[in-house]
Amino acid sequence: MNRNFYSAFFFSTILIALTSCATNASSSPADGTWDFTMSSPFGALTATVIMTAEGDTLTGSFDLGDGRTWPIDEGVAEGNEISFRLDRDGSPMVYDMSATVEGDSIIGSASAMGTEVPWTMTRRS
Repeated sequence: MNRNFYSAFFFSTILIALTSCATNASSSPADGTWDFTMSSPFGALTATVIMTAEGDTLTGSFDLGDGRTWPIDEGVAEGNEISFRLDRDGSPMVYDMSATVEGDSIIGSASAMGTEVPWTMTRRS
């Protein structure tokens, strides 16, 4: 009887540990597909953005349409705060982006060449 008890206890402990590990691998609040909008002196910029965080590393890309994509560089995700860089098609203008994820919305700012502009993202359903 003791042997059965210890076997059941051991199995239950392993099962709980494995379940705990699976739930701790939860997704980042930044994970998903987003609709991006940024107003600038040159007009509105829109894109479909796909982001994924693994640990504190944020990866993804901005799809601007017409075959133009900008990869997320140097991406960091810490809790609901994100930051990354966007290289505009190899031009000297590089956007330094930072934002806060709040549920299905992201509100941030972009800095480039001494100018700072606000931007937003809304999670796609």
